[in-house]
Amino acid sequence: MAHQHLEVVDVAAAPPVWASLRNEAQHVAKTEPSLASLLNAVVLRHSNLADALSYQLARKLGDQELRAMSLREVAEEAFEADPEIIAAAEADLKAVFERDPACKGYVQPFLFFKGFLSLQSHRVSHWLWTEGRESMAFYLQSRVSELFQVDIHPAAVIGRGAFFDHGTGIVIGETARIGDDVSMLHGVTLGGTGAERGDRHPKIGNGVLLGAGAKVLGNITIGDYAKVASGSVVLKAVPAHCTAAGVPARLVNCPTCDEPSKSMDHTLADAVYDYVI
Repeated sequence: MAHQHLEVVDVAAAPPVWASLRNEAQHVAKTEPSLASLLNAVVLRHSNLADALSYQLARKLGDQELRAMSLREVAEEAFEADPEIIAAAEADLKAVFERDPACKGYVQPFLFFKGFLSLQSHRVSHWLWTEGRESMAFYLQSRVSELFQVDIHPAAVIGRGAFFDHGTGIVIGETARIGDDVSMLHGVTLGGTGAERGDRHPKIGNGVLLGAGAKVLGNITIGDYAKVASGSVVLKAVPAHCTAAGVPARLVNCPTCDEPSKSMDHTLADAVYDYVI
């Protein structure tokens, strides 16, 4: 039988994320009966996004040391205490749908995409960190690293509408700060330059695009709507609306495209400036 795909609808006219997710889950449950039990457990028997997400994270992260039920209680506590977590999760889910051409709807990332799931797990671990529950925060970080190959320190701050495409190999350090609507591909590192202490990791502005394998090192700023090309090593600040490329990185076409994180445009201009940033 030919594969059936969900119709891609106009985002501006689309219903709210939770309603869309439930509608898609019902559709997939009918067309793929073998997945009906999974879809019912993860999506359809829940009344809102927070309940479904707490179940999904617990289902993925639970193990013999910390059972799924206990993990679900932790997630529910976080969501109840800080509604911004669910607001951010909704924005993240929309970001995947809007920016990933391989994504046909909301069910795919919610069930299967480890970039999305690792980010939502981090949002819970970050809440734990801010509450002084560092050991539990580190436990979640460790589980996410083991399961999804994404390593984000619980103290790192990540804004709304983040998109981790593929996710594998992403590393984000303790004092990193990431703005809203940022997109990054697999293998991105936001790290330090050595054994320094204190504030030592990058600050990523709004709307930034970080290409696959990009390394941004040190307490430097990547300006709003800037772009870092795949495989680049950035050791100095990048101005807003500029592109950095190479090892070491150089500036390319300032300004770059208007919203690189949303267009996901990884192309580079022909001319490269003759100075290293």
